Amino acid sequence: MTTQDNPDTTLDPEDWDTFRKRAHAMLDHAIDKMEGAREGRVWTPMPDALKARLQEPLPPTGAPGMRVDEAIRSLMPYGPGNTHPRFFGWVHGSGTPSDMIAEIAAAAMNVNAGGRDQVALYVERQLVQWVRQLFGFPETASGLTVSGTSMATILALKAARDVALDFRSREQGVSGSQLVAYASAETHACVARAFDMLGLGSDALRRVPTDDALRMSTDALETAIGEDRAAGRQPFALVGTAGTVNTGAIDPLNALADIATEHGLWFHIDAAFGASGMLSPVLRPRFSGLERAHSVAFDFHKWMHVNYDAGFVLVRDEEAHRRAFSMRPDYLQHNERGLAAGFPWAVDYGPELSRGFRALKVWAHLMEHGPEKIGASVTRNVEQVRYLAERVDEAQELERLAPVETSICCFRHTAWEGASGAEIDRLNDEIVVRLQEEGIAAPSTTRIGGKLAIRVNITNHRTQLSDVDMLLEEIRRCGRDLSRGNQR
Repeated sequence: MTTQDNPDTTLDPEDWDTFRKRAHAMLDHAIDKMEGAREGRVWTPMPDALKARLQEPLPPTGAPGMRVDEAIRSLMPYGPGNTHPRFFGWVHGSGTPSDMIAEIAAAAMNVNAGGRDQVALYVERQLVQWVRQLFGFPETASGLTVSGTSMATILALKAARDVALDFRSREQGVSGSQLVAYASAETHACVARAFDMLGLGSDALRRVPTDDALRMSTDALETAIGEDRAAGRQPFALVGTAGTVNTGAIDPLNALADIATEHGLWFHIDAAFGASGMLSPVLRPRFSGLERAHSVAFDFHKWMHVNYDAGFVLVRDEEAHRRAFSMRPDYLQHNERGLAAGFPWAVDYGPELSRGFRALKVWAHLMEHGPEKIGASVTRNVEQVRYLAERVDEAQELERLAPVETSICCFRHTAWEGASGAEIDRLNDEIVVRLQEEGIAAPSTTRIGGKLAIRVNITNHRTQLSDVDMLLEEIRRCGRDLSRGNQR
């Protein structure tokens, strides 16, 4: 028997009924995991024995499927904990059980969503249409589902760079271009990384100071633009932030849009989690001006709770977006009929020809839950953060360090009387670590005005006010315990 005739070379199950039972068992385990997301510890450290098993060599002949399933189940308790309602540290979405359905269908279809005249092309086009409508962009705008805001930022700023250089940069590069752009000092690091990856260098991104509310200062921005023009440089882009990573602050988007128009700059908005505020009647007015951007980068997997990963880039000028990426080799030439039809393809709007069918779970998520229900969940989180801020302001031993604008509250325990700044910082850092290690909650830390802050972000549709109350009680408890041991 030749290798071609040997049935042992197929990767399909030998017994489909047995495989069906195996798959059903894993689905039940996954549903149990999601159903119990509100219970137990927030974060559980991985045991050393499990870490050791994950250093074992690959078995050359494979392992029985049931043993692989047992190995998968052994991993499931040890994620970061973001499905739990008291995961407060970072802006991670909490996911939904319904997204598992779309993921199963996408896996069964095994679609390459980069091209060809097939279903993924049309699902993603409808998703782009929905996003345009939600964000008030014109029908001529384009978009693409990507891994996250980091990738979306690269795509948007590449289009901005190419427009500024009349697309010569696609062949000639950017050497000697003197391009510079502007962003708040509070802007996410992914923007500077994008400048690095696009060959502009992170030094070409000007970090503009902020005002007392930690929003970009328009006066400082105007000064920076003037200085660069006087020095012979070419300002080409302005990056506004709709929800900063440290405090959730929203830059003055309308004012930035006016400045971008006046100076002929591409106006890009980093709205990684803040874009979800467009679905909330409470937050939507604060995002006025977002609809004026040339491009927006955001995540569905954050405050909209699509399961990871699912980011999006929205570009006002479809032609500029396509010209920045479309490059068809002979084997990808367009045809009017057959699988090579359906122009333009997703690959014409981004760097990936090989793409998973991410758009399906986003499409299904929006279809099932709808923007009103998702927006109501966002609004509830906003109310919970404001409740937290009020409780912090009422507490004698707690001090709020920044305004609350979206989903983030930054504050600290003031420690014992006479404690130094360094001692207060160490106390708050230890409080956060203890809460994480004890599995009670998972806040994070940041620095506001040089002071170490306990940073609490609430972007979880499972969070309740009782979770906020528990967090505060445990912070006070840890603060009391640690202060007793340090008082002089």
